[in-house]
Parts: sequence; structure tokens; C-alpha cells
Amino acid sequence: MDKATTNGQPLIQVSDFEGPLDLLLHLIKTNEMDIYDIRISTITSQYLTYLHQMQTLRLDIAGEYFVMAANLMAIKAKLLLPKPQTVTVDEDEDPTVDPREELVSQLLEYQRYKQAAQNLKERAADRQQHFTRPASPVPDSVALTVAPGVTPVDLQQALVKLLHRATMMKPVTQNIHQEHFTIKTQMQVVLRRLQAAHGLVDFERLVAQVPAMEEVVTTFLAVLELARQRQVRLQQVSRVAPLEVKFLRAEGRYDADDATSTD
Repeated sequence: MDKATTNGQPLIQVSDFEGPLDLLLHLIKTNEMDIYDIRISTITSQYLTYLHQMQTLRLDIAGEYFVMAANLMAIKAKLLLPKPQTVTVDEDEDPTVDPREELVSQLLEYQRYKQAAQNLKERAADRQQHFTRPASPVPDSVALTVAPGVTPVDLQQALVKLLHRATMMKPVTQNIHQEHFTIKTQMQVVLRRLQAAHGLVDFERLVAQVPAMEEVVTTFLAVLELARQRQVRLQQVSRVAPLEVKFLRAEGRYDADDATSTD
């Protein structure tokens, strides 16, 4: 914005403001005024000077600028009027109220929104400096041991069902205590429960009757890791049947009779 001074008054060249409040904030900042103690006479004079410049070069000035000019002149007139000596108070007007109060309130609110918009603009500019790497294809060497017919959607539905159960059965009041569920320990838990169930168990029975949310998620990841290591297989008898986890005989890790096998 180009500026010059004439007789000590700032001469503002024609520029684009977002509205009359934006122009007023600029004038207050230029004159180094306290927003709570605006020198209305100075601000009104400079505001009208700028408005005349805009009228000279632009005929399509929004009416809100003229409305603000009228408000400024009204405030200036109220401040110039002598205070009455007698106590005759109008019901609609309190003489103790500063005529500038409403204008200051509008300026402060506009200033907050303007600062918030600037913060969002800076965040958007900062976000443009980040680049998200596209998803990499799953290596051919990484594959889950899943029976034919079991899709990722089936795995997702099984997890969602368990999460829903954990949410619905969560007590209203409970004692907070720290629990640690790791994938490694849950893998051992899954293998022990498979051994107790002769090598085949429903996925939903791998967690406690009233499971914690962390237990459900960690157990699900443990089952996927065991399937990746080809220690278990995920299978489903039919579309409506529950998802089953079956232990795979590998390197003599499981010696129980798997006569219950559904293969």
C-alpha cells in the first residue's frame, strides 16, 4: 500500500480493503491509536478523505462504506455536543455510555475474525509444503493365510463387531488402571487359546467377555501377524458364519489332535 503525508496527515493511495472495518483498523494502526480510545475526529477526517479518493476513481463503491461514514459523523457529533448540566436522562439514551463503545466492539470482533483467517491462511500455506507419499503396493512376499472366500471386508466386519461389543458392554463407571496389550503378548494369548480349543476357535472368543478397546485392536493385529507368519489361517464356513481362526501345523509347534478340522 503506497502512503504519503500531507500537512502531517497520512495520504492513503487507493487500495482495496475488505470493508469499512478493515479500513478503520488500518487508520487506527497508522495513527498508532489505542483501539479503546479512538480519536474520532481524526479518524473521521481521514476516513472521508479516503472515501472521496475512492469515489473519484471508482463509482461502484459499496454502500457499507457510506453507512460507516454516517456512523462516524454521528459519533463525532455526539462527542462534540456539550454535556447537559441538569439531570434529565432520556429513557432511550444513557449519557454515561461512550458513543464509541459499539464501534469498538465491532472492531474488536472483526479483528479476531481477521486474525483467525490469517492463522488459517498460514496453516494452509504450511500444509502446501508437505507432500503425502502415495500408498505403496503390498509386496508379493507378504501374504495372509486366508481361506478362499474370506475377503478384507469380512475381516473388517469381524473387527467392527468386536469393537461394537466392547463399546456396548463398557460399564458406565469404572476404575481407571493401566493395561498393556502388545502384539507379541497377544500372539501368545491367541496360540494358547487355540491350543485349549484343539486348534480351532471363533475370532470373537479370542478376547475377554467384556473386552477393552485396546485388547480388541491388539488381538486383531496379533491374528493378522500370525496369519502372515502362516501359523494360523482365517476361514469362514459360510457368509453368515463367524470368522474362525485355525492353527496350522508347522514345525511341530502344535501337537494336539486337530480332528475338529473343517478341511
